[in-house]
Amino acid sequence: MTDSMALLTRIEHLESQLTFQEDTIESLNQLVTQQSRELTEIHERLRWLGRKVSQLQNGDNGPESDPSQEPPPPHY
Repeated sequence: MTDSMALLTRIEHLESQLTFQEDTIESLNQLVTQQSRELTEIHERLRWLGRKVSQLQNGDNGPESDPSQEPPPPHY
């Protein structure tokens, strides 16, 4: 094998590796984007749960906590 053939083979191998790495990077980027969205949603749910727990601990859980604040049933 001549030097130019060996060099050409090496370049083809490097191009193949580069293509594979670009595909891998794109896949990982999509995965990170998806996980970022999921993490944002989880944070929002956690904040909501934290507020609910705080309300329950303070006895402030809305109209359900005070029966006199409930509207009368429709048959009255």
